[in-house]
Amino acid sequence: MISRPYWKARIIAGWEKAPIVWLTGVRRVGKTTLARSFEGAAYLNCDLPSVAERLREPEQFFGSLDNTRLILDEVHQLPDPSRVLKIAADAFPNLKLLATGSSTLAATQKFRDSLAGRKRIIHLLPVLPEELSVFGIRDMRKRLLHGGLPQRLLAEEPDPEFYSEWMDSFYARDVQELFRVEKRAGFLKLLEILLRQSGSLFESTSLAKLTGLTRPTVMNYLQVLQVTHAVTVVRPYSAGGRREIIAQPKVFGFDTGFVAHNRGWNELRTDDCGPLWEHLVLETLMSIIDEAKIHFWRDKQQREVDFVSPRGRASCDAFECKWSAESFEIRGLRAFRDNYPHGRNFLVASNVVHAYLRTIEGMDITFTNAAQLRGLITSSPQS
Repeated sequence: MISRPYWKARIIAGWEKAPIVWLTGVRRVGKTTLARSFEGAAYLNCDLPSVAERLREPEQFFGSLDNTRLILDEVHQLPDPSRVLKIAADAFPNLKLLATGSSTLAATQKFRDSLAGRKRIIHLLPVLPEELSVFGIRDMRKRLLHGGLPQRLLAEEPDPEFYSEWMDSFYARDVQELFRVEKRAGFLKLLEILLRQSGSLFESTSLAKLTGLTRPTVMNYLQVLQVTHAVTVVRPYSAGGRREIIAQPKVFGFDTGFVAHNRGWNELRTDDCGPLWEHLVLETLMSIIDEAKIHFWRDKQQREVDFVSPRGRASCDAFECKWSAESFEIRGLRAFRDNYPHGRNFLVASNVVHAYLRTIEGMDITFTNAAQLRGLITSSPQS
C-alpha cells in the first residue's frame, strides 16, 4: 500500500477541528486506499447490505465500538447517510469519523442535513507532482499522459478499456443513483466534449448543439459534473479592471490522463505537454487554495494570466504555467499588474529544478516547479 502522507495529515488536522471528515473525490482516485491506511481504525464498506443493516440502529452500533476512529466508505450508499453521521457527531463526541463519497456532501436529496459545524471537507485529488517520488514515477510526461489515478499512473501499458469502464461506472454509481439525469448518452457526450476541450471557455449554446441537449439541460448537467468533481469550473477574475472578460468561465477536466485520452493522444509531443501541465498546476493549486478562490484573468486584447487568486482586499497572486521556463512571456502578467499591482508572481515550469527569484520589467517573479509550489505559497512573504 502506497502511503500519501500529505492527505493523511490533512485528515488528522480535520479531525482536530470537527468530528467528521468528509473525503470526496472522483472514482478510482484512491479514497478507499487512503481510508484503509489508518491502522487500528474500524472500517465499514457501505456498499454491502450487511453494513446498512448494522447501521439501522446507529446509537447501538457506535456504542459497541472499541475504536475511536471509524471509516464509513461510500457512505452515500446508506439509505439515510446524514442521519447516521449526525448521530455519530452529536452523541459520540470522542468518535472520529472519516466518511468517503464521490460527490460533494449534501449534493443530493439523500443528504437531508448539511452537518454544519460537524464536518471538514477534503477533496482528494489525483496524484500531485510532490507525490510522484512515493509512487516511483520520475517521468513527468508519464504523469501527464497516464493521469493521476493511481491504477493508471502505475500501469506500464496503455489500457483504452480503462476509460470506457470508468465512464460507465461513474454514470451508474455516482450519477444515476444520486441525481436526476435521464439522458445518459447526452450526459456522457457532454463530459467527453468537456474533457476534449478542457481548459477552454465554456460555450453552453455550442455544447447544446454538439450534444443534442437543451441549453438549460447543459447547465444542469454541468452542475452535476461539478459536484461529482468530474470537471472544475474556473471563473474569470475582475475587480474593476479595464476591458476584462468577466462572463465566460473555463472548464477543466478532472485528470490529465482522461484529457489526453479524449484528445486521442497515445504519446505526447512537446506542444501537447503545455496544456496538460496547466491542468496539473491547477490540481496543485486546488490542494493548497480554496477552489472558489482560483480564477483566470483575460482582457479583451487577449492578454491572459493562467491563474490568479485574491488575498485580502487589495492583493492578488498570479500564476503562469509553462512546460519550459524559457517560453515565458511577460505580456499577460504585465497587463494584469497594470490593473492589480499588489501580489506575488509565480512562474511554474516543469524544468525548474530549484526555485529562484527573477526581476523582469520591475516585477519580482518566483520561478518554481509544481512540487515546490506549496511551500512557496504558504511561506513566501505577502507583497
